[in-house]
Amino acid sequence: MSGCKVGPNYTTPEAEVNASWLADAAPTAVNPRWWESFEDPTLTKLIESSARQNLTLRAAGLRVIEARARRSIAVGRFFPQTQAGTGVVGANQLSQNSVIGQGADRSFSEAFLGLEAAWELDFWGKFRRGIEASDAELLASVADYDAVLITVIADVATNYILLRSFQERLAIAESNVGLQRQTLDLTDVRFRSGAVSELDVATARATLTDTQALIPEFKNAIDQLRLSLCVLLGRAPSELEDELAPSSVGIARVPQAPARIAAGVPAELLRRRPDVRQAERFAAAQSARTGVATADLYPQISINGITGFASSTFEGSRNPSLGNIFDADSFTGFIGLRVNWPILNYGRITGAVRAQDARYEQAVAAYQESVIRAASDVESGFSEFLRAAERATLLQESVSATRRSFDLSFKQYSAGLVDFIRLNDAQTRLEQQEDNLVEARTRISLGAVRTYRALGGGWEIREGREFIDAETARRMRERTNWGNVLAPDWHEGKDGLFFDRPPLDKAAPTEQPAGGGTVGDAP
Repeated sequence: MSGCKVGPNYTTPEAEVNASWLADAAPTAVNPRWWESFEDPTLTKLIESSARQNLTLRAAGLRVIEARARRSIAVGRFFPQTQAGTGVVGANQLSQNSVIGQGADRSFSEAFLGLEAAWELDFWGKFRRGIEASDAELLASVADYDAVLITVIADVATNYILLRSFQERLAIAESNVGLQRQTLDLTDVRFRSGAVSELDVATARATLTDTQALIPEFKNAIDQLRLSLCVLLGRAPSELEDELAPSSVGIARVPQAPARIAAGVPAELLRRRPDVRQAERFAAAQSARTGVATADLYPQISINGITGFASSTFEGSRNPSLGNIFDADSFTGFIGLRVNWPILNYGRITGAVRAQDARYEQAVAAYQESVIRAASDVESGFSEFLRAAERATLLQESVSATRRSFDLSFKQYSAGLVDFIRLNDAQTRLEQQEDNLVEARTRISLGAVRTYRALGGGWEIREGREFIDAETARRMRERTNWGNVLAPDWHEGKDGLFFDRPPLDKAAPTEQPAGGGTVGDAP
């Protein structure tokens, strides 16, 4: 087991990361259940439901189970590769004209019953390198599951925030329709009394219908987002109608993002981001495959053997029969050592080793790129979160001032102190600024989701759970003997009595270093 293994011994490739974020974030641990910081029970319920029911996530979990099964194939190659019970019963008729067997019995039967085995010994670590590659591929499938889980969580949060945003914008549009209808009624009364021209009435009616035209667009967006959530949750559209409806005590509002985002340090991305871990495991698997290819340069040493019982009805110096096949005299056996060394194929084998090494370097480059991309994603998320917060602060002041302007304009217009152009301008501007404020608040929340997604938070909730649901596992067991492959503690056992299974990645520690560690100050 501890013998020679040819080929490179894998070490994690170097990947450069900044010591700190450009946004001056202190190293506070990322909250693995970051969606709870929005303090929206519906959002939390939807995310937890999606983590159990999403069909894309279920497929990713089944890929983990498949990788477990494939690992057992790699482990099995280490042991005697051929193990077979054999039995033969045959009738023979020798040629009368052949020189072979002249004067002997030419018509007889034979029977054999025994065991045969062939074991290519793993002198050069070929099969152990194969197990290393399988272990790395299995952990890569786990990282893929975590990446899908993070994507599902972030997509649910994004769609839910957008849905609440359109519901709030719809409520604002409907409220403005009410105000603009009042303005139209007032303008119509003043027109009939001769105080204003018909132009004011036409302008008021155009403003009203422009706002009314927004309502079908908002309702369509709400319907589309509801359908997207149904897909993410693996549920029928009708099942979410009541759950996503605005509260009866008030209008729907965009979930408020936390004022600060815990960011950790850039180096933590190397183990927290599933796509980074997956890329690193692919590199490890490819390094092991280089060792598998290198082993072909050395002699393949096998032990071959066969043992069993054989008898026949051939009449020669003795008179045996098929009935005495299990007599002591019927015992037969063979054991031998076989060496296969493809010396003249060195060009082909060397080319294969070089190709695997080139693929390893490709995997290293992909890993390093994933690290850079991960850091860029986080910085981009921070920027969106912080700039949206600044914009929302200014828009809040603008909405307050515009609303005051509209109230004053309406009173003055009612009293005949200002013309309709000023009132209409104030009304139109109020509608636009209120809508802009909702969009800005939405961008704050979406920026927070994007940042948490980039930080790799959320996959930790799968710890302690199986990768597939109980009902799927039950169906699989009914069809196939899965042994303990579907057990939640599968990774804690061994294969072949002494091959440890690869342990699952654990979540990052939740302790917070001294000095805090947050980014931003969103309103």
